[in-house]
Amino acid sequence: MAEDSAQLSSQLAEATLNDSVSELKAEFSDRVPIKRIISRPDGGSALAEQKVRVGGWVKTGRKADKDKFAFLELNDGSCPGNLQVIVEAEKGDLGRLVLTGTCVVVDGVLKLPPAGVKQKVELRVEEVVHLGPVGGNPIYPLHKGKMPLEHLRDFVHLRSRTNTISAVARIRHNLAYATHTFFHNHDFLYVHTPIITTSDCEGAGEMFQVTTLISEGERLEKELIQNPPPSEADLEAANLIITEKGNAVSQLKSAKASKGDVNAAVAELKRAKDNALKLQERAKLQPGIPKKDGKIDYTQDFFARQAFLTVSGQLQVESYACALSSVYTFGPTFRAENSHTSRHLAEFWMVEPELAFAELKDDMDCAEAYVKFLCQWLLDNCYDDMEFISRQFDKTCIERLKMVASTPFVRITYTEAVELLIDAVKNGKKFENHVDWGIDLASEHERFLTEVKFQKPVIVYNYPKGIKAFYMRLNDDNKTVAAMDVLVPKVGELIGGSQREERYGVIHKRITEMGLPIEPYDWYLDLRRYGTVKHSGFGLGFERMVLFATGIDNIRDVIPFPRYPGKADL
Repeated sequence: MAEDSAQLSSQLAEATLNDSVSELKAEFSDRVPIKRIISRPDGGSALAEQKVRVGGWVKTGRKADKDKFAFLELNDGSCPGNLQVIVEAEKGDLGRLVLTGTCVVVDGVLKLPPAGVKQKVELRVEEVVHLGPVGGNPIYPLHKGKMPLEHLRDFVHLRSRTNTISAVARIRHNLAYATHTFFHNHDFLYVHTPIITTSDCEGAGEMFQVTTLISEGERLEKELIQNPPPSEADLEAANLIITEKGNAVSQLKSAKASKGDVNAAVAELKRAKDNALKLQERAKLQPGIPKKDGKIDYTQDFFARQAFLTVSGQLQVESYACALSSVYTFGPTFRAENSHTSRHLAEFWMVEPELAFAELKDDMDCAEAYVKFLCQWLLDNCYDDMEFISRQFDKTCIERLKMVASTPFVRITYTEAVELLIDAVKNGKKFENHVDWGIDLASEHERFLTEVKFQKPVIVYNYPKGIKAFYMRLNDDNKTVAAMDVLVPKVGELIGGSQREERYGVIHKRITEMGLPIEPYDWYLDLRRYGTVKHSGFGLGFERMVLFATGIDNIRDVIPFPRYPGKADL
């Protein structure tokens, strides 16, 4: 009876272990993500004696005990931590297994390591299921030591295997998920706005043009070289054939030939005319970009008009706000600025909510709540990666997130901000950029307000109309507009927004005052013609949010595939 009880207990224990392993496995795979092993509160020690399959890339590897076995530090990207894997020589080629960058999938048993070591659990390999060796020429460019981030930009297809870039990727993912969660929880609808547009949201003109005229011109030039256009002699010959075929038809009709013979001759005449017409059209072809009246003829382009990559989805998403009330868009935007600063990219992502029936104060409330939500989300869901970033790059990043998540933002007018900056200059503070009412605040001014004066996020509002876009609502003083910027430590401007100008006459005048053509914005004016509504919105530069969260210095290192002047790899 005792034996039966012991056997039953053993079977139940084994079943419990198997159920636990089943719960650990990755969806759609037999592999157990390393995160589900080592990120547990016990560090994975409670999983000892369980058999699992893991896969990943070797961060470091070394042979031991006269090459009888090897220690591998394995990472699969699910978390910043590595799983120590011990593999005996008879299980695989240790010389290839220990190389940094090697991909392995192994079956093994989780074991408790000797007392006093850092890891709480390790894997003893029973079988090497897959080996993706590192070899070839040139040698694998990512060595086990820490490498400068600017060096990694030359290997954007491999740099996600490094600890830093993989941590940034997970932080970026969490911020994106938090964005959708925040707006979904507040009843916003996600709207996909176009990447290709005919409207310049900012009125700056620094846009990438979308055209097929150049490629079509090059194709035509190549084709005309291989098959030259008809000469004058060719055209005369074609017209002569038309004359001959026409005479033939007339003669047949005069001779009262059969209907079949006349129809056949008429068909030949038609073919001759069609051929001559094709020759005439081909003779008009000119290599290069088509022009009309000395200007590029965009009616010949793909969209039959000028088109560009968008600098913002705001104008388009406003049309949905004026029907669905609370909406947002989250997608790539493009600026053709020849800028090499650490804060600019040619392609970047923007989060742009738009609220109908909302004024500037509502806009500021939404922006503040959103930024606080993002910071708290990282603290709640991405703390291990933030700890890694804190150790490697910015020791203050976690405390900064906690401060922003829990501290009310300061709100001051632009005029008050300028006065504070002028007072700072009078007290000995030196800025590279001159301070005066009417200037666009520089990054050094913004960071002074957030890092020195208030030491917390600051919302500056009511900016001079001359430095802001046409769509921002004109205030009663006729000098300022209902615009606001959210400034944060480390980065400066994180969010720019405004109450939109809903009055038809005012916005029409603003467009013309700024020298912009009316026609491309006629649809936008319709939103003010038909059922106009007070509405507000803002844009958050997503990469700037990642910069703020991590403290990493250059924006090129917080986007998977950076595009900037002279660089568009992959």
